[in-house]
Amino acid sequence: MTVTAHPPLHVDDDAVPPEEKRVRPRRIRGARPGWFVYASLGVVLLAAFFPYYWSFLIGSGDSGTIRDPNMSWLPGGNFFANAAQVMNDPAVNFWPALWNSIYSSALIAASVVFFSTLAGWAFAKLRFRGSKVLLIFVVATMAVPMQLGVVPLYILFSELGWTGHIGAIIIPALTSAFGVFWMTQYIQQAVPDELIEAARVDGASSFRTFWTVGVTAARPAAAMLGLFTFVTAWNNFFWPFIVLDRSSPTLPVALSLLQSNYFVDYSIVLAGVLLSTIPLLILFVFAGKQLVSGIMAGAVKG
Repeated sequence: MTVTAHPPLHVDDDAVPPEEKRVRPRRIRGARPGWFVYASLGVVLLAAFFPYYWSFLIGSGDSGTIRDPNMSWLPGGNFFANAAQVMNDPAVNFWPALWNSIYSSALIAASVVFFSTLAGWAFAKLRFRGSKVLLIFVVATMAVPMQLGVVPLYILFSELGWTGHIGAIIIPALTSAFGVFWMTQYIQQAVPDELIEAARVDGASSFRTFWTVGVTAARPAAAMLGLFTFVTAWNNFFWPFIVLDRSSPTLPVALSLLQSNYFVDYSIVLAGVLLSTIPLLILFVFAGKQLVSGIMAGAVKG
């Protein structure tokens, strides 16, 4: 008996329903990072962590630790004593300075996020005459150094009687040109015009549309802007050093007094520096997850 071999039947891929097609898993080359990536990240992590460890190493010693040629790379046992000396120093006013920094930085961050989101929504989604020229003017103000406006700003607050008051560092920072530009670019790409038209058809007012559509869509960018604005306001030294009294300074200004009181004792100075970074580290620990998750959620939705 002769068996005739038939050629394999050719099935057109277009005739096969999509749900019946078998998708073969592909292994993407380079999807998993190699040892070089982990080694590079390890070097970057060590370089970023070393200043904190050095500060803790000196801050946990005594006044002669930094001058010791045979200094040990293991921390000493005086950190809590040095930190207590910083917090109890009457010339530093640590706790009032800490509250001033937390209060002013949080208020500045919240104000910058709100007004920048509101202005970014107007520039990105509202059509009005001169919007492009006004946005260019706002962005151009970032080219003006703050030092140029210190003298007239100090004269203004002096005439208002606000020098020495915490409001003198809050009011000039309630808005941010960078924040307006950042939120304008993000909202312009993240919010489709069809969504705004649908909200208007449903009877939503302009502010209602901004609050329900714009704020929700701009949450990842707002979280990043608020986080970095808080850090910038927390570390601000130049303007608070000029306008505030020594009786009610912010934390960076208060810690600068340690160099005059304990100019040689760097263990006290670095212990105070570490104390000032602890609130920022706590903020990044809790807000970092929210920031990354918000960015990833916005990327998936987009």
